[in-house]
Amino acid sequence: MPDVLNAISEALQMAFFMFWEVLWPLALGFLISAVVQALVSRRSVVNLLGRDDLRGVTLATLLGAASSSCSYAAVAVARGLFRKGATFANAILFEFASTNLVFELGLVLLVLLGWQFVAAEFAGGLLMIGVLAVAFKYTLRARMVEAAREQAQQGLRGRMEGHGDMDMSVTDGPFFRRLFSRRGFTSVSHLFYMDVASLAQDLVLGFLIAGALAAWVPNSFWQALFVSRDPVVSAVWGPIIGPVISLLSFVCSVGNVPLAVVLWNGGISFGGVISFIFADLIIIPILNIYRKYYGGRMSLYLLATSYGAMVLAGLVVGSVFQLLGLVPAHQFIAVFQTRPSWNYTTFLDFAALAVVAALGWQFLRTGGVEMLRAMESAPGPEHAMVHDHDHHEHHH
Repeated sequence: MPDVLNAISEALQMAFFMFWEVLWPLALGFLISAVVQALVSRRSVVNLLGRDDLRGVTLATLLGAASSSCSYAAVAVARGLFRKGATFANAILFEFASTNLVFELGLVLLVLLGWQFVAAEFAGGLLMIGVLAVAFKYTLRARMVEAAREQAQQGLRGRMEGHGDMDMSVTDGPFFRRLFSRRGFTSVSHLFYMDVASLAQDLVLGFLIAGALAAWVPNSFWQALFVSRDPVVSAVWGPIIGPVISLLSFVCSVGNVPLAVVLWNGGISFGGVISFIFADLIIIPILNIYRKYYGGRMSLYLLATSYGAMVLAGLVVGSVFQLLGLVPAHQFIAVFQTRPSWNYTTFLDFAALAVVAALGWQFLRTGGVEMLRAMESAPGPEHAMVHDHDHHEHHH
């Protein structure tokens, strides 16, 4: 019994050490994301995504990256865009951009794994979206899209339904006036905590699973799984097996990054890490949501095309970075064993907690709890949940 308790304690300790290392970049990423969402109206996005051409693909990518979301919220938003007039292809590309080309993911990758992984994530993300756009253009049949549209209009529930339809942007007035206005601050606080709430489960699971794997699974297991003794085979096998591990992990969004650290420590290839991170949109719960939203056939189609694009992006990015000499040497990432100390990380974490507290106070006093309850609701296709900040303001 003491051995079991010690093992659990070690796993929890490793999970906390990693969380402490990434607390400030997570908070900063959520804050930047909230500011962008507060100033960009989602209602204006639909009008720009109604055509399957280069302009539509480009706008879907840029606007998706600007509207950073957790995976479940991104899927809900994509269906909302599709139901309101965006093409199916652009809605899905928007979804992929909003989970793979986002601030918080890049910041956490930078802190835990280094700038090379950040560069590869964004380069590979753009490549993956390009591959998907081409695949959709030549393989997505009109009858499949119509069947998906009929299924989408049924409004079956997934997760984060309110997130998909809620628009809390502040669009009247100059940029800085909107940003520093009372309504702007309220909008940022609500969006900040909406993102935190939508990602909390995946983050907790990600840290706990990563801590458990780091503590309990020997590196020899991972090295055998990833064929790390043969660099050539490993470079090809990593991007193939990476998304499969992600699919089975049930963890998505930024919660994937702690697991990526474990896999990198275990010997997976550079491209394998990138493909693994990309695969948050094909985990089993999300495939089930695809089935509800678009039907079984489209769910399988999205699994096949997405997996192929992830593998290809991982292979290409891994090879290019290897040729350029940008792949870091495999070395143990000590974040699991780095105890909190009085260093810059601790001071930045305390600063982040102060910002979180200030946003939390505004969130609580302006109806934020009610907003979170609404986030899990499923409004009908004719509704758009536009949050009225002023309605909840307390005037003294």
